[in-house]
Parts: sequence; C-alpha cells; structure tokens
Amino acid sequence: MIFFSQARKIDWVLFGSVLFLVLFGILELFAMNKNSPEMSFILSKQIIALFLGIFLMFALAFFDYRFFKNNSYAAVIFYILSLSILALLLFISSDIRGTTAWIKIGSFSIEPVEFVKIALIILFAKYFSQRHVEIHRFSNIFISGIYLVLPLGLVLLQPDLGSAIVMSGIWIFMMLVSGISKKHILILITVGMLVASFAWVYLFKDYQKDRVLTFLNPYADPQGAGYNVIQSMIAVGDGGIFGRGLGYGSQVQFGFLPEAHTDFMFASVAEEFGLIGVIFIFSLLSIIIWRIIKIAMLAENNFARLFCIGVVSWIFIQIIINAGMNLGMIPVTGITFPFLSYGGSSLLALFIAIGLVQSIKFRS
Repeated sequence: MIFFSQARKIDWVLFGSVLFLVLFGILELFAMNKNSPEMSFILSKQIIALFLGIFLMFALAFFDYRFFKNNSYAAVIFYILSLSILALLLFISSDIRGTTAWIKIGSFSIEPVEFVKIALIILFAKYFSQRHVEIHRFSNIFISGIYLVLPLGLVLLQPDLGSAIVMSGIWIFMMLVSGISKKHILILITVGMLVASFAWVYLFKDYQKDRVLTFLNPYADPQGAGYNVIQSMIAVGDGGIFGRGLGYGSQVQFGFLPEAHTDFMFASVAEEFGLIGVIFIFSLLSIIIWRIIKIAMLAENNFARLFCIGVVSWIFIQIIINAGMNLGMIPVTGITFPFLSYGGSSLLALFIAIGLVQSIKFRS
C-alpha cells in the first residue's frame, strides 16, 4: 500500500512518453531483424536494457536526490569514479568502429562516457547552485571549466568528438541558466574556437576531418566519406508523408544505410514511417522536455532546477546533433538519438537521469 501511495507522485506522463519512444525504437529494430538475423541479438540486448532502465528509474525515484545536494563528497566521488573508469579505457578498451570507447564484458559492451555525463550534471548542479550569487566571477567559470576539461581530454583521446560536444554543451547551458555575463560568453566562444583549432590540427583523426569536409559537399566522395550522409538523406526523402511501411524501407532493409540501428535510426524511422512518424517522435520528445522543465520550475532548490536543466540540455543537444547529421546539416559525429537509437549504455544513463528527475518531482 505504501508503494502505491508513493507511486502517485511519479510523473507518469514523463515516464509514458519515454517508454513509448523506446518501444518505438525497439519496433524499428524488430523490423530490421527480418532481413538481418544478427539483429536479433541487438534487439534482445535493447529489451534487456529497457527493463533494467525501468527498474533503475523507479529505484532512483524513491531515492532522495538531496543526498547529492547536501553531500559535496558524494558528487565529487561519483565524478572521480566515472573519470577513473574513463581513463581506464586507454588501457583495456575494445576498438569498435575506430573508437576505443567501450569496455567489453562477455557479449556486452559498456560505454562509460554516458555515465560521465550524469556525473558532470550532478557536479555542475552542485557547484553552480552553491555559487549562484557569485556566478559573475570568472574564477567560478574557470574552475567549473577544469571539471569539464578533464573528461573532455580523455574523451578526445578515444577519439569521441560527439560526446565531447555534448558535454561542452551541457556545461554551457547550465552556466547560462546560472546567470553568466555576456562578456564571459564572448571569452568562452573565443577559447572554444582556439581549442577547436588545436583539436583539428593535433587531435582529430583523418576520418573525423573527412566527416567535417564531407559535410560541406558529401557528393565530392559519394562512395567514401560522403556515403553515409547521402544514403541517410535518400532514406529520409524516400519516406514521404506516410512512409514505406514498417519493414519495407529499401535503404534500411537492404543494407544501403550504414548503422541504421544506431547513428542513423532517425533516417530509418523517417523512411518507414514518413513525416507522420517523425512528428510522432518529436511530439514525444517535446512532452519529455516540457515535463522535465515543469519539474524544474516547481523544484524546491537551485540544485534540483540546475540538474533538470542539465538533463534537458543533454537530451536536446543530442537530438539536434543526431537529426542534423541524418539530414546532412551537421557533420557525422557518432551521437545516438535519445531513447530511440540502439545503445544499452545510453539508454541506461538516460533512465538513471529520468529517475533522479522523478526523485525531484517526489520532493517538490
């Protein structure tokens, strides 16, 4: 009885929207399984991640998020632990698609950077909420930037440019909400351009440079660096308004679209469900973002508000990057579409974040 009385405090609209979006992605994976037997294992792993994610979400909903708000050591220890695992990748990681971002455990792979995003959001929420009145001081921005640079450097060594962009975006969004001055924004933009120039010369791999150059003109190398983007745009255009039907997308089912279940899941859905399917996806995402922002507005303290904003920025940035690269508007960076694309680590991390948001809703 206690469980059911407490369960009423859960934001069921938020949970339902997340669940429908994940199930929509699983439905698309099921359709891919028709002409690709190896997809059955991928499908089963995504279903396992869904059930585990739901369990973690409910467990964290009953967990008091104020444990991180009131205990600086907890936030710092979680950050250091996630950072240590990320550093460990330099020695024990498995190379998948040219990136050493995964730890192999049997048949499963774990991508630690997804959980680092949560650690950063918690740490930034704690840091900025304590210095809300003094956020105009550049020293506070500089120190928070150090917290970002440490995982950023490790991620760029993998190399994983997409995750580096997402983490940087989370940091900037949370600072903007905290009240950073316009002068400091200009300084950050300048520093960001300098860092990007340095990374282009010394850190970017040749294939990453090719992706950026191909973005400007994918047809310059249609059988090489531009192939993925061209096939993705064909798939999106082929869907029309109503789509070709579940399991009948030629680009998806015949293997013309690479990584259709991960990086280009958005294009897969657009081809088979058309504009109607895309509108449905963005409607669910709009509800998710709206509900989290509403919870942030009703939260009892700045830590909770900033954490919710961090989660919203995480989801929003990945939507923009993934949809943009599927439409040929942004260079391909290997970022998955939130809740929709295949990826157990990404799905679990997002469910953990939603669980902590639900915990904030519990205690608003």
